[in-house]
Order: sequence, then C-alpha cells, then structure tokens
Amino acid sequence: MTKKTILLIGFIIAKFVLQYVLVNPEYELQRDEFLHLDQAHHLAWGYISVPPVTSWISCIILFLGNSLFWIRFFPALFGALTIVVIWKAIEALKGNMFALTLGATCVLFSALLRLNILYQPNSLDALFWATFCFILIKYCNTESYKWFYIGIVVLAFGFLNKYNIVFLLVGLFPALLLTKQSIFKDKHFYFSLLLFLLLILPNLIWQYNNNFPVYHHMQQLAKTQLVNVNRWDFLKEQLYFFIGSWFVILAGCYALLFYPPFKKYGFFFWTLCFALMVFTYLKAKSYYAMGLYPIYIAFGAVYLGKLLKSNWKKYLQPIAILIPILFFIPMYQIMFPNKSPNYILNHSELYKKYGLLRWEDGKDHALPQDYADMVGWKEIAHKTDSIYATLPAQENTLILCDNYGQAGAINYYTINKNMTAVSFSADYIDWFQLDKKYVNLIRLKTLESEANELNETSPFFEKSYKAGTVTNTFAREFGTTIFVFEKAKIDINQRIKKEIDDEKNYH
Repeated sequence: MTKKTILLIGFIIAKFVLQYVLVNPEYELQRDEFLHLDQAHHLAWGYISVPPVTSWISCIILFLGNSLFWIRFFPALFGALTIVVIWKAIEALKGNMFALTLGATCVLFSALLRLNILYQPNSLDALFWATFCFILIKYCNTESYKWFYIGIVVLAFGFLNKYNIVFLLVGLFPALLLTKQSIFKDKHFYFSLLLFLLLILPNLIWQYNNNFPVYHHMQQLAKTQLVNVNRWDFLKEQLYFFIGSWFVILAGCYALLFYPPFKKYGFFFWTLCFALMVFTYLKAKSYYAMGLYPIYIAFGAVYLGKLLKSNWKKYLQPIAILIPILFFIPMYQIMFPNKSPNYILNHSELYKKYGLLRWEDGKDHALPQDYADMVGWKEIAHKTDSIYATLPAQENTLILCDNYGQAGAINYYTINKNMTAVSFSADYIDWFQLDKKYVNLIRLKTLESEANELNETSPFFEKSYKAGTVTNTFAREFGTTIFVFEKAKIDINQRIKKEIDDEKNYH
C-alpha cells in the first residue's frame, strides 16, 4: 500500500469519525429526513419536492434496519466520496503529495461537514457536482468521447437526485461558448445528450402525469422561503462554506486564467461566475451553491503545489495545510449541532452574530432552524402512540398531521407498526389509505393553527377533546396540540377525498 493510499484512507476515516461526533445526542432526526425515509414505503419515479434517487437509498437504509447509524452513514459516505473525487481530480491535474494533502484537508474541514450531517439529497448533490467536474477534467486531458457518456450518466443520476444540478449546466454552457470549446463539434456530445434525456425520461413522464408538481413546489418555496433571502446575504454566506480554503479557491481561479498548463480548463472559471450570477439573481438558498467549490480547491491545490515547490517557499506548505484546520476550530464551536440546546440558549449572542438564529421567516429564534427541527419529534410520536392505544377501533383511526415533519416522525418513532400518519403537505397527500373506513380522527395542529380546531371539528363527532401538547420549548413544533375525535357522524373518507382534491386543485 502506497503512502498516497494510506493518507487517503486516513482522510476517509477522519471524515466518518467527525460526522458522527458532530451531532449532540440530544438531537433527533431533522423533519426532512423523516419524509425521505418514508419514501421507501412509497416508491415512485418522482415526488413533489425531490426526484426518486433518495427513495432508493431509503430502501437500502430500511433493509439495513432503518437505524440512526445507517441514516447518518450515507451522507457521511457521500462526503467521504467527495474527498476521493477531489483527490482523483488533483491526480488528474498532476498534483504532488502536498497538493493532495492540501486539497483533501480543505474539503474535509469545510461546511460540507454540516451538509453531510443530514440525510437529504444535498450531500449526494455535492458529490455529483464534483464528480461531473472531475469527468470534465478527464475529457480535457484525453478528449476521449467515452467521457461524454460517463459524464452524462453522472449528470442524469445527479438530476434524478436533485434538480439543483441544472444550475451547474446553466453556468457551464455559456462558459463553454465563451471559451469556444470544440466540444460542440463532436457528434458524441449530442448523442450523450440524447442518452441524458433517455435516462431522466421516467421522471419527466412522472412530472407530466402529475401536472409538474416540482413547478408548483418551487412557486411555493419562492413565496414562503426564498422571499426572505437577501442577495447580499447569499453572497456573504458563500464565504463561510470554505472559509479556511478561500486562498486555495482563489489561487485556483487565478490559475485558470493565467497559469499556462490550465489554459484548456479556463471554462471552469466562467462556469463559477455564471452559476453564482444565476443563483444570486434567483435569490437561492446559500447552500444550493455549495457543490460548486470543491473542484476549484483541486485547481488551487495543484497550482500552490507548483508555486510552493522549491527554495524557501516549501516551508510555507505546512502553514497552508494548517490554515483550514485553524479556521475549522471556531466553526466547530458554532456551526454544528454538537452543543446542547441549553448551551446555545446561554450563548445566543455568539450565534446571533453570525445570523445562525435567523429562520426562513426572517426572524431570530432560540435555536438555528435546522436544530429546532431536530428536537420534539419523539415527544410527538410517543404522545400519539399513547393516545392511539386508548382508542376503540384503532385500525379505523385516521392520524392527520399539519405537516410532513409530524407525519414522518410518528411513522418513524412509533412503536405501533399498525399506526400510520398522513398529512396534506408534501408527498403525504398521495399516501392516504382510503381503502379503510375511518371512524376516529387524531388531529395534530401547530400552535399557529390550533385555536379553533375543537369548535370547527367537534360537531362532526360524538366525542372530542384535547389529548396532549408538545412541551419542548426548543422544538419548532412547540405548542403543537393533539386532538382526538371519536365516532364520526359523517363519512370521513368522503371528506378527506374532497380535501385532497381541493388541495391539489389549489396548487
């Protein structure tokens, strides 16, 4: 085993260890993770908010036992593979051992550690961005048409994982035109595009058959979340993702413009510019662009490896490697859910200083939004379990939640496997079991929407009461109330069908 291989294995091990230790045991899963895990029970070629790849991984997790270990494992794996891809990109650019070490260190000690904590499409998205860019480097080195097809397969699976990868193409194509690349003269380029369309066709057909829910999802996202995104804040937050590595990224950008051996890769510089312009114009969430940067670390590491190779400059190499690690130390203190909710509450000024307490509603709260979305779920599930166990005709009880987080948490944490929760939000709207004849209703309502629930729903049932409330003040679901309605006077199934139709027609 060579020194390079041993070193790479060391980085991979360090990546896995960090991903597991960066989450305080007080935190549970995040609301989006519950939804993605539930997709394993409802396989399809698409979903309202995401394409199908995440559901395939969820099936593997389910097969392995659906435990927290495996849920954490896969985003950590995708992060480790991102390090491997950048390592291989540096080798393809003829980087030396210093360049390999610097590049891997920069990718390891970055905000990718935060991204790779949660089981969401984002970790795999960043890996696909890096892999596709690596394949572009391989094509530039060999001009072999086989890289068209390999790249297109990667791009297609990237698309089937998260539509966000389209923004890479939006930045890449004008960059290729600007730098007058010969790629457009190669027939295999067009054949590979046909292969891309063929691979993503099942998802496009699903979107068509379901009235393109991704379009409506993006409209809703723009109205409720992206409207609070400030373009200047988006650009500022880009600096935090690889804050200890910007000297490497900037060195890479400089090299792409002025370093002769990198002349054929010049379109990468303009790809970065165009992609960031589009993200900024559309007021995208800052982490959407995180997958852009790792490949520029590869270019920068190779260039600095050449620049710091001889004479006194070689003594700067350890300092260059140390910089990302030193910047990681303060990041470790505030950028990860490794501190308890009480600790964050008692040090709120530090978190507020960096805008970490600001949620999508544009307001500051006690915890960062992702962290508040990682507490309170067990309480919801356990209280619902207890209530469900007291009801007659349990198999004919509908558990209807206000949002997909509540439904997913109940389905994941419940000890009663006959109990299934649904919601009119996200993909749960398509997962109602209307073959059952419902007579009871357990209704979960958030603090903002629970005020008139008893008055509005009680007339349709013989018995109704408030059965429980979420008491964890740190939880985003704090105040969520569980109502129980027994022995329906109306046809619940008919009422649900109408509400599903109304909801779908509205969107």
